Amino acid sequence: MALGLQLTAAELEALRLSLEVSLAATALVAVPGVALGLLLARCRFPGKLLLDAVVHLPLVLTPVVVGVLLLSVFGRGGPFGEGFAFTRGAAVLAAATVALPLVVRSVRTAAELVDERLLEAAAVLGAGPLRRLFTVVLPLAAPGVIAGLTLGFARSLGEFGATITFAGNIAGETRTLPVAIYTAIQSPDGDGAALRMTALSVLVSLVSLGISELLLRRMRAQAVRDRGGLR
Repeated sequence: MALGLQLTAAELEALRLSLEVSLAATALVAVPGVALGLLLARCRFPGKLLLDAVVHLPLVLTPVVVGVLLLSVFGRGGPFGEGFAFTRGAAVLAAATVALPLVVRSVRTAAELVDERLLEAAAVLGAGPLRRLFTVVLPLAAPGVIAGLTLGFARSLGEFGATITFAGNIAGETRTLPVAIYTAIQSPDGDGAALRMTALSVLVSLVSLGISELLLRRMRAQAVRDRGGLR
């Protein structure tokens, strides 16, 4: 079946909305995701295991369940639900919720791999905990941060279950590419549109992953040059 090259206005609208929601969700989780990843990697405190479980819970829950939980908190009758559910903000929050664990996990893994000897050397030179965090741990974990944010963006781009449950299927407002694909396949003549948008989703995801890989290679090359300059 030919996919066709011409996207309709509705398909372009779904693409634009998906990119806006995914970028907003990635921006929303960037700071808390990095902070939580560093906290779980470098700190010991009561309740750490519980925090770790709560942060990673969206990874193992069915996305629809995540949407139901968000709806119970931010929907009508919930403690923060006045007019928020079934809006574009709800779509962003749904995407951010499922993307956060990926960011945290990537940052945590990168931070845990930082050589302790470098931290000890920085401490000997008089660097306090915060200074070591920002001048040693975070720069060395930067590739993990970029990888996590890229994974978060890609996960946001593909989010469906939590979005349709919590944000609904409103054209021009919450109908992102996955929701638009679902809508198209419900129509008897929607196969072509569904295939076009599927191909579009794959293309956007590949481009984002390619950009991430280029950034990671440049950062690794810079790290090698920096190490060579220290010898």
